[in-house]
Amino acid sequence: MNTEELAERFKRFAFKECEGSSELYKQLSLEVADDRELLSLCLYAREGQPVPNLLFGAVHYLLEQETDHPLSNFYTSFQKEIRNEANAFPAFKDFCHLHKEQLIMLLQNKRVQTNEVRRCAYLYPLFCHIYRQTGKPLFLIEIGTSAGLQLFADEYSYSYGDGVEYENSEASVHISSHVRKGKLPADLLKENPSVQGRIGIDLHINDVTDPEDYNWLKALIWPEHQERRKMFEEAAQHIIQNPPHLIEGDGVKELLNVVENIPVGAVLCIFHTHVANQMPEKVKKELMENVDRFGETRDTYHIYNQVYDHCLHMDAYVNGKVQRQTIGETDGHGRWFDWELSIGEEWWDEYSYGILREEWTKNDKT
Repeated sequence: MNTEELAERFKRFAFKECEGSSELYKQLSLEVADDRELLSLCLYAREGQPVPNLLFGAVHYLLEQETDHPLSNFYTSFQKEIRNEANAFPAFKDFCHLHKEQLIMLLQNKRVQTNEVRRCAYLYPLFCHIYRQTGKPLFLIEIGTSAGLQLFADEYSYSYGDGVEYENSEASVHISSHVRKGKLPADLLKENPSVQGRIGIDLHINDVTDPEDYNWLKALIWPEHQERRKMFEEAAQHIIQNPPHLIEGDGVKELLNVVENIPVGAVLCIFHTHVANQMPEKVKKELMENVDRFGETRDTYHIYNQVYDHCLHMDAYVNGKVQRQTIGETDGHGRWFDWELSIGEEWWDEYSYGILREEWTKNDKT
């Protein structure tokens, strides 16, 4: 990375991710993009990390410990009434200057592992779909699990803006979202899927019982997103009461060992959301090839995005044959998603995956 590339990243972050979601981060991103000192600071971030998220998360994390700094007046996570976001940058830069050494440490050592609970809003219907198709219990395996909050999608309750609440009588977490394009089948969510087991894998497991990990995950939530904070707190409490099996290590390599020990009677559900964008191309290739290999000998479903585009995909391996389906686009924080399954999109997925394999092969030869 260099400062010019980083400047473009902050500009894209401002308009593609913050627009309509965080006015504060949008304004700060545009200012950082023109500030050589702060861009140079960002060069300390480890390779592969989404730098704007990492910088803003690090500042939010430190600001939690020093809320008397003027910058806190612009954060709705600390103040009920805030000043004009357009005036926040001088205070932001002053805070970064005062805490430069601490920020460097965080940029070098922390990861963007946003455990976005609301993404379960589109994972849960897929788990229901798989269970209805197979009639077999599911074994959930999440790559890039962070603290494991998405592993319990079947134990939360949901609403999708249609006046119906899909209630789990024991749920302590409620998730609301809406379908932007397409429509969920009316009876899809009536039967809760049977889950035989759940395992999460990550390079660094976040322990929500550890104050440092808990506060870091909370700091990655954008200041204006009060509902996200509430869902995180509720889901973290659920995890504390129901600790999942979490494995620290390389998700692609550990996956091989994990799958070997899963009962044959269960359907493998391997999933990951907004993680593959941090993987090098050769790692993505290895992951896809490993899943292809699993699917040759047992029923396997692979749910993912960010491998070759931003859409959510599901590859179904049943009786040794694969069907690749595009579910649709999703909001990064799960506020909305598309539910569009058609023969045309299934064919395009197979076609685009073939292009991806050709590109990987060409790269291997060069």
